[in-house]
Amino acid sequence: MGLKSKLVCCLSIVCVSAIVLTCITACSVGYRFNGASIDYTKVKTIQIGAFPIRSIYVWAPMQGIFQNRLTDLFASQTRLRQVKKNGDLVLEGEITAFDQFNKGISNDGYSSQVQLRMTVNVRFTNNSNHAEDFEQKFSATSTYDAKQQLVTVQEELVNEMCKDITDQIFNKTVANW
Repeated sequence: MGLKSKLVCCLSIVCVSAIVLTCITACSVGYRFNGASIDYTKVKTIQIGAFPIRSIYVWAPMQGIFQNRLTDLFASQTRLRQVKKNGDLVLEGEITAFDQFNKGISNDGYSSQVQLRMTVNVRFTNNSNHAEDFEQKFSATSTYDAKQQLVTVQEELVNEMCKDITDQIFNKTVANW
């Protein structure tokens, strides 16, 4: 066998190997790391009830912001179909606290920072495995400068706290690490 034949043979082996490797890679199972560990053979649906505001202080848009964030999170991070009743997983509860507290005092004795806290009570039912059922409160806080009016920063802070709380709920319910 001549040098030219050996070269053609080697190139053929390299090309075939590249094709096989490409096919194996293309056909391999992909895993998207989104935090959810759900057995989709047992759990196919989720029912997310309304989370009414039951706190003393009420800012009406808070309920809608929280509700939308929670439903969007499950829609984008899982393959669960959202249903109005008889879900394999059921999330329900209420917003129980929306408070503000002085967090820092300035040299002149006045408040320099205010902390805003939001608490949500959640009842979770897993109808395929009731050992995972729970009721728990989830809280988040945000701090703002006391020189600012709450009405000017409220929407931004509530969005931050809703993101934090819904992430906590998601991790507790379907991310069983």
